[in-house]
Amino acid sequence: MRVVVLAIPALACLAAFQSAPLPKPQKGGSPELAKIKNPVAATPESLATGKRAYQRLCVKCHGPEGKGDGTAATGAQPSDLTEAKTVYGSSDGDLFAIVQQGTSPDMEGYAGRLNDTEIWNIVNYVKTLRHP
Repeated sequence: MRVVVLAIPALACLAAFQSAPLPKPQKGGSPELAKIKNPVAATPESLATGKRAYQRLCVKCHGPEGKGDGTAATGAQPSDLTEAKTVYGSSDGDLFAIVQQGTSPDMEGYAGRLNDTEIWNIVNYVKTLRHP
């Protein structure tokens, strides 16, 4: 019974987050987005799921190691995801908004193709590409 009581507030918080509109990604990162923490733990399952989605949707522009050297990149150079800082910010919330909403015609948003959990899995995986 106690588990159910604790789970209900957690689910309500997650639902409130998912329904609230996010600010658009902005160059340098967003202070509002930086406050958002990833609700999906970076488990081996999350990382594997995020990697599969990255390979299906992101590798064509960002490259297999995330260096921005994919073969299908057109227009502006894709972000090098191995760097600690990216053009549009590097917090979990920034990365989520970038994948969800996109940043330009070259970097489309995936809100219509991926649910929030799938995007958070990609965020978890992309963070493993960074160099310390």
